[in-house]
Amino acid sequence: MNLSLIDWLIIGGVFALVIGSAIYTRRYTRSVADFLSANRCAGRYLLTVAQGMAGFGAVTIVAWWEQFYQGGFGAIHWGMMLLPIGLVLALSGWVIYRYRQTRALTLPQFLELRYSRRFRVFAGVMCFTSGVLNYGIFPAVTGRFLIYFMDLPVVATSVPGLGIELNWTLGLVMALLLSAALAVTLNGGQIAVMVSDFVQGQVSNIGFLVLLGALLWLVPWPDLIATLKTAPTGASKLNPFDQGELPDFSPMFFVMMLVLQVYTYRVWQGSQGYNASARSPHEAKMATVLAEFRGMITFLLVPLAAIVAWAVLNGEVRPDEAAMAQATLDRFQAAGDEQLANQITTSVTMRELLPGGVLGLLTAVMIMAAVSTDSTYLHSWGSIFVQDVLSPIRQLRGKPRLSPEAHLRWLKRAIFGVAVFGWVFSMLFPVQEYILMYMMATGAIFTGGAGAVLIGGLYWRRGTTGAAWAAMVVGSALSVTGVLTINLLWPWLVGVLQGNYADKAWVRNLPEKFWLNGVQMGFTVSLIAIATYVIVSLLSKRSEVDFDQMFHRGRYAVEPKEGEPDYVPKTGRDAVPRWLRKLGVTEEFTTGDKVIFGLKYLFFFWQFGIGFLGLSIAYAVFGLMRSDDSWANWWTIYLWVTVAAGTTTTVWFLVGGIRDLFKLFGQLKQIRRDAEDDGTVTQHFGRPQDDAPTASEPSADN
Repeated sequence: MNLSLIDWLIIGGVFALVIGSAIYTRRYTRSVADFLSANRCAGRYLLTVAQGMAGFGAVTIVAWWEQFYQGGFGAIHWGMMLLPIGLVLALSGWVIYRYRQTRALTLPQFLELRYSRRFRVFAGVMCFTSGVLNYGIFPAVTGRFLIYFMDLPVVATSVPGLGIELNWTLGLVMALLLSAALAVTLNGGQIAVMVSDFVQGQVSNIGFLVLLGALLWLVPWPDLIATLKTAPTGASKLNPFDQGELPDFSPMFFVMMLVLQVYTYRVWQGSQGYNASARSPHEAKMATVLAEFRGMITFLLVPLAAIVAWAVLNGEVRPDEAAMAQATLDRFQAAGDEQLANQITTSVTMRELLPGGVLGLLTAVMIMAAVSTDSTYLHSWGSIFVQDVLSPIRQLRGKPRLSPEAHLRWLKRAIFGVAVFGWVFSMLFPVQEYILMYMMATGAIFTGGAGAVLIGGLYWRRGTTGAAWAAMVVGSALSVTGVLTINLLWPWLVGVLQGNYADKAWVRNLPEKFWLNGVQMGFTVSLIAIATYVIVSLLSKRSEVDFDQMFHRGRYAVEPKEGEPDYVPKTGRDAVPRWLRKLGVTEEFTTGDKVIFGLKYLFFFWQFGIGFLGLSIAYAVFGLMRSDDSWANWWTIYLWVTVAAGTTTTVWFLVGGIRDLFKLFGQLKQIRRDAEDDGTVTQHFGRPQDDAPTASEPSADN
């Protein structure tokens, strides 16, 4: 084990801080709404930092390391292609503003409001199934990273007749991480998850700054650039227009990701508690606007670590560390576990490269990322099972509503059950493709149809219940087929055919992996689901939903008082010029909000206007930016601008987040709890009405 005493002290101190913050919040969790959504009392900075950390799990870091190890800085360039749509989604409040207006605690609850209770149950089952399958590999990926990063001894046994090897070291590491996540989640629900995520996010932001400095000190920038220039033609690490030979992360990959970003925006429910936690729809919108600022250092450090790892293993920098890292990777290649070797390449290199103290800091960040994502996902999928499967089924059977106490007990049982599933699944299931591809494929089981259903439900009065059923069934069925084909059926079929018909040329030429990867499968399914929703709606009997009633506006609006959830100070409609309205500014904006919007546009102009569009035009039209030297100069400028801006935003979000924390605790002390605010729907806005809810009193038992 290569961790020093200072490394262990850093890990232990950070771990204690996270668990302590979760335990402190237990006093504020007094109702189902507290447990599910922090009773809708969270401010923008708290939401931005916490939700960003929740979505930035160790599995995400490892997946990105796979991507950027292949694509280098060129992958950063093509990722900028997504910025315009990200800007529009954030500044318009796409989906999140209207969703928060409905006051739904979960997405399937909104689907019951908009469509029907039976559809809510179906959507809840699809959402839960997709979620737990997607989450199922998270503990294993994180556990493997920590095992090989911390150089822990591996103890494994084979299961006779099944061809399965059980890694008991992995099982122990996963059990420890899941136990920590359960300690957070079961203590205070969304309040504990959000506060602990905020603490972890702030520590990670500071840690990434330190790690960034350490990497640039260990591998000086000129040495790094010189090594990157040695990459072969067609797989450049600097020039994004010289990457035609990269198999999976080509420019077309990012085009499909752009379309999927619009379609699946806020559809995936891995951090669904955050979608309902904002103090108001405006705060939810502003948290989305701020999200890009929060991630500046993160989105620089993670790619840079993978790029440095490639330079160490493929160049002349740090030869001693490169030899030790390569020896570890060679053992896995020799054992035939190429996919695992790909997953741990960057982590093993970082292990050999980083000195004591910095190594412990990176380990602490990875552990925090794992616990943060685990606690958030456990909360989300456990909540969805109870809220959108168990509870509505009870209502359909005529059983009374659960009492608040019984409701909370069932939520905690479900969360514990998801943790057990994650441990078992991670021990047994082999991942046959890139982590990012697997995540996209399993996520499409729900998002493949739910994107059309959610967008249609929020923005099209004409969308019907029948169309929702059709889009969800078609999208889910095709996605499940794709997941099974990519991960199980195709590898099995190819093995059988090549074993029995090896003399056939067409059998020998079959690829080991299916022709479509996870992203391509999700993209295709999404287009089919959209067409299904639109066609079925147009063919159905015409009916329109009362959006004013569903969104609590117009004559259905209730004006909250200052200090209550949903309160937003009004500046007056006439105070906002028309040209500002076209940029997304409304009467809810304060002067500070307008400044933030201005910074958002300025940052967009820098990254997309200059970094992507300007340089792409210079290459394609004027014949500039053809050499690695010119791109190296650009990436040098990009590095230092990002470091300066990221350092500023780290301090900015620390101050704003602490202010939001005090305001959260103050509101939770004073707010009046509503025992009936538990996700039960008492009125539908869609058709059919034959399964509309009936009045029932809470039950005192389970």
